[in-house]
Amino acid sequence: MKKEILKVLVGSRAHGLANKNSDYDYRGVFIYSTSEILKLGNKKIQTTWVEGKEDDTSWELSHFLTMAVKSNPTILETFLAPIKKETKIGKELRTLFPYVWNSTDVYNAFLGYGHNQRKKFLDKKDNRQNKFAVAFLRVLYNGVQLLETGTFDVKIGDHEIGKVLKEWKDGKYNIGEVIQLCEIWEEKLKLAYDNNPDKKTNIDKINKFLLKVRKENW
Repeated sequence: MKKEILKVLVGSRAHGLANKNSDYDYRGVFIYSTSEILKLGNKKIQTTWVEGKEDDTSWELSHFLTMAVKSNPTILETFLAPIKKETKIGKELRTLFPYVWNSTDVYNAFLGYGHNQRKKFLDKKDNRQNKFAVAFLRVLYNGVQLLETGTFDVKIGDHEIGKVLKEWKDGKYNIGEVIQLCEIWEEKLKLAYDNNPDKKTNIDKINKFLLKVRKENW
């Protein structure tokens, strides 16, 4: 039996960049009972998603934590985004944020996510260039924040950079401007990493939590 332990709001409505046409995007974490996981022939789904006016993606706890320790930007955002539903386990999960990320994977994962958005932005294979431009800059900005301060702000619409992101979301940019500004933030990300290269993931802390959850949810 699947049990939802966390659901958060993400996307432009969480980032403070929404307009009247913006969708609602959610992410979540769920668990199965440990007895179900250990049974022979177990083929439990690790990821679920629903697409539409409301997009909703969720991950099983082990899969979620596996991606978290690799500093996946999408997963790390789930630790910090506005809460829509939270159980006791979900609340405890969110307290692990300082322990899951590490400097090297933050640099590589956030830069890689940015480059993926850049590729989509330049390919022009669909009509969401504005979205890709915003995501390109936003993830670099968050990566710098994380390496410099140990956390990052999901809601950045009120930040100084928020004005730029809102303009880009409305299509008020040229290609050169997007690439040039994002290259500046790539350099800032590298500098932030150089100044904080040694932050490590605390695997023991995470495993202790995971084993506790499995024992309590037999």
